[in-house]
Amino acid sequence: MTHITHDLHHEFPAHADALHRLKMTDPHFKRLSHEYDEINQSIYKAEAGLAAMDDLALETLKKKRLSLKDEIATLLKD
Repeated sequence: MTHITHDLHHEFPAHADALHRLKMTDPHFKRLSHEYDEINQSIYKAEAGLAAMDDLALETLKKKRLSLKDEIATLLKD
């Protein structure tokens, strides 16, 4: 099984410029983006077998990543 990293530029390819601009100018967006990246990396490592994680912890991280993605999507629309 191929494991995909779901980074923000792949999740929002049409918003690459806005992602970069907001990371540079909006501290709240920068924090959300950083948190998303850290959680996303943890999920990737667990799914790829590079780090041990139980199913409940993995599901919790996936829900948090989805919540962050929704918040980021809202900010990109504004």
